[in-house]
Amino acid sequence: MIISTGTASGKSLAYLTPAVATCLDGGTVLYLTPTKALAADQLRSLRELRITQLRAACFDGDTPFEERTWVRQHANYVLTNPDMLHRSILPRHAQWSSFFRRLRLVVVDECHGYRGVFGSHVAQILRRLRRVCARYGSQPVFMLASATASEPGAFAMRLTGLEMAEVTSDASPKGATTVALWEPPLTDLRGERGAPVRRTATAEAADLLADLVLADIRTLAFVRSRRGAETVALSARAKLADVAFSLEGERIGAAIAQATYNQSTHDQARHDQTTQDHAAVGGQVAHDRAAYDQIPPSHPTETLTSSPAQTPGASAPPSAQPTEAPAPSPSPAPDASHPPLPQTLSTGPSTPGSPNPLGSPRLPKTTGGPGGPSGSGGLDRSDRSDWADLPDRIAAYRAGYLAEDRRLLEKALRSGSIMGLATTNALELGVDVSGLDAVLIAGWPGTRASLWQQAGRAGRDGQDALAVLIARDDPLDTYLVHHPQALFGQPVEAIVLDPDNPYVLGPHLCAAAAEIPLTDADLPVFGPTTPNVLDDLVTQGLLRKRPAGWFWTRRERATDLADIRGGGGSPIQVVESSTGRLLGSVDEPSAHTTVHTGAVYLHQGDTYLVELLDLEAGVALVSGAEPDYTTFARDVTEISVLASLRSRDFGPGSLHFGEVEVTRQVVSYLKRRLSGENLGDEPLDLPPRTLRTRAVWWTLPASEVAALAEEGFDLGGAAHAAEHASIGLLPLFATCDRWDIGGVSTELHADTGLLTVFVYDGHEGGAGFAERGHARATEWLTATREAIASCECERGCPSCIQSPKCGNGNDPLDKRGAIRLLDTLLRP
Repeated sequence: MIISTGTASGKSLAYLTPAVATCLDGGTVLYLTPTKALAADQLRSLRELRITQLRAACFDGDTPFEERTWVRQHANYVLTNPDMLHRSILPRHAQWSSFFRRLRLVVVDECHGYRGVFGSHVAQILRRLRRVCARYGSQPVFMLASATASEPGAFAMRLTGLEMAEVTSDASPKGATTVALWEPPLTDLRGERGAPVRRTATAEAADLLADLVLADIRTLAFVRSRRGAETVALSARAKLADVAFSLEGERIGAAIAQATYNQSTHDQARHDQTTQDHAAVGGQVAHDRAAYDQIPPSHPTETLTSSPAQTPGASAPPSAQPTEAPAPSPSPAPDASHPPLPQTLSTGPSTPGSPNPLGSPRLPKTTGGPGGPSGSGGLDRSDRSDWADLPDRIAAYRAGYLAEDRRLLEKALRSGSIMGLATTNALELGVDVSGLDAVLIAGWPGTRASLWQQAGRAGRDGQDALAVLIARDDPLDTYLVHHPQALFGQPVEAIVLDPDNPYVLGPHLCAAAAEIPLTDADLPVFGPTTPNVLDDLVTQGLLRKRPAGWFWTRRERATDLADIRGGGGSPIQVVESSTGRLLGSVDEPSAHTTVHTGAVYLHQGDTYLVELLDLEAGVALVSGAEPDYTTFARDVTEISVLASLRSRDFGPGSLHFGEVEVTRQVVSYLKRRLSGENLGDEPLDLPPRTLRTRAVWWTLPASEVAALAEEGFDLGGAAHAAEHASIGLLPLFATCDRWDIGGVSTELHADTGLLTVFVYDGHEGGAGFAERGHARATEWLTATREAIASCECERGCPSCIQSPKCGNGNDPLDKRGAIRLLDTLLRP
């Protein structure tokens, strides 16, 4: 069965109850989660139950090798992820025989994260799991938990291959969530081709994160990339450091003023005493009386009523008041009739000349225990350690950190010692961090389901919450903030995956044959395309056909054929050149764009420059640096049509879906300051990458193109602009990310002989995104046209038709031509 309800609706309790009961009855439970963070969080919850018969343990890449034997032999509740199930547990199923024989329940948590290519791989891993369980005589129940999704039962059937009951009714109590759609302002800077530059979403997120932390509001900031998460944390910490410096300056100024005041009152007291002595002898000595009369008028003649140690609440004498830095009078103890006024600290507007949109954050005066909305206490301005520790209240969290670092950050967020965390979607899925008050989402997260999932991280213990979606300089983000009806009141998307993709199915059939030889009885488990794919594997020499079935006969590990995260290739190790210290890793395709030579690499708030990317050695050497810019890789693409699988008329043109071959090469990188100012391109020499995938493309006949040319439009620029914008808008209609897809446009394509615009899946064999675009082409391209037309720029900008990854430097582009081109295509 699948439970598909909103965040904090009790899904964990729904599967935890039968899971614990299963363990108490002598059975075993396998818990699958997409992320290590969620597994660690669930393990913590299980251990808090203090049930001695419940032997729960994590089995993932962070588990020490000396503990793994104990887990295999003794644990009855194993928490793991699809990667470990694929690479370790299933290939070594004989070592887990006792566990599999007693396996009664498989929990697949946060299953809405299994989409696209990754979801297709997980679907085949679950089929392999069912097959191994059957080998040991068990038929476990599969219990899936998901955020709200469209058609959850149908999705669960495609994921597991089993009939599914669905539970979608959600009656859980929830606090109110205020959702803000936030578009950063345009700046005075100019980008490529003179386009206006909008303040970046990461810069806005950093400012808002710092403001919220200063206001004692525990906040998560979700950022699209690892580098973005590091940038937000680094910038927010720098802002808090400035605030701490200002508070320290305020303390020093107050101390100087207090010392001046004390010295003044001390001098005044001494003078008054002299005055009294003179008065006492004035009747006996006449010239002393004359001296008394000559006391300068700036010294008061009346006696002070207080001692030099001023009583609380008493006013200082006028002569003791500093003219530039007055020391505030100590306040009396608060009472019910005179509550203390909160002190405010202005952190400055988000942009020069604009007001702080959230207002000045309030800083509690004292911290005598838990306080504030998060229960962690506020900033005590009288405590110097609070000031010095301000920057430490914010950190970054992402994949690629060492396991112990991730666990420490999770613990610090739960305890409240960290009040703000900039994270990738590693903390999106189900991690129960009670007391969160606000969520910042820097850029559209890809789907409505992800948006509400991230927003649901705040207010998890029933309190009201704030969620802010900060628009990036991107066509889709611009469209959404100007068309909120596309977000609110709309159903969440259906989850797209394609388990029958031969590039996904083939490697898993090899892995299954290596685990247990395949037989004819196994073929229905893996889907209807299995016989054809098996024939191809035999032809390639990967499997051997015998009367008893199909066998894996090679020495290498069959599981190495399937990279389930869709990266491809071995990971690239990021190493600090001066010390040899391993900082992290990135997958090989991502290395071309994130750790190329000259790239800015961020790790735990520290900035590095990549000195060398050695793809053969699998190493990127970096060194510490503090550049005032970030980098963006740019590529060029060529595409050829292999087969058109579906075609239909579309307005005066035609629409196609089919197989293509794409050759991409990263050719340069752009340097850009945080303000958005471009510093220029630097060339790169990296090898091209080729993939066979699937694409949707549309064409226009020569007669229509000629009419547009006669109107004076740049046809190549118009097609190029329409391509960029359509790539940006497709994630609204297919559960994908802009970086999961690519595009090519040309005024005259060699294979079609016409003006053609392609949008293709960025994964080998396709991922279903282009197919979804083909099915919803009218809605998709209509939204694309509206996004371009509604942008306030004159000739095009990153919010409508410019792309940060365009290898042609966003040239040529014709905004008006793109609108006219799409109008022509969408004509009835």
